[in-house]
Amino acid sequence: LEEAAFQLQQIFRIDISIALNILGIESMRAGHYSIAYTCFKLAADRGYSKAQFNVGLCYEHGRGTKKDLEKAAFYYYHAASNCHPMAQYRYARYLLYHRPENDWDRHQKAVTFLEQAAMAGITEAQAYLGVFYLRGLQPKEKRGLKYLLLAAKSGDAQSRYHVGVCYEKGLGVQQNLAEAMRHYQQSAAAGNRNAWDRLR
Repeated sequence: LEEAAFQLQQIFRIDISIALNILGIESMRAGHYSIAYTCFKLAADRGYSKAQFNVGLCYEHGRGTKKDLEKAAFYYYHAASNCHPMAQYRYARYLLYHRPENDWDRHQKAVTFLEQAAMAGITEAQAYLGVFYLRGLQPKEKRGLKYLLLAAKSGDAQSRYHVGVCYEKGLGVQQNLAEAMRHYQQSAAAGNRNAWDRLR
């Protein structure tokens, strides 16, 4: 009986969190930012990762509350730790942009979260990692190309352009100008100016 009661409490708690998060989303759409923030915060404090992510967004953009990047990162971290892919991406970006110069642990934690988000299908994380690995202090060209290809397949024109550069210069793949042209043409067709310049 105790176990059954505990399970019912968990279900009830999750259902309330989902409802609060939905109320927050609807309030946000209606322009009632402070109500949205309150709903998200109540659900986030119950451990609901989607609401934690939404609270992070509120703090990052100053919607319904004062803009505060450290608090945004705090909520992104909790959502990321609960396997929320977009929170993993945003928290990783925060770590990379707001870390002390030689903080290797934070750097590694950021890369781990980026890779988790990329493997979960977050195009922004795939594109970021692709360029990150190509241009890093110790470039890992094959790994960079792998992530760029994933982002390009998801329709990211900038990543498609970078794939073209890889084929043109032989970065992580054997040089192939015809393949480079194909990627540049696809990127240019999607509106990428750099790809048009490269084609010329």
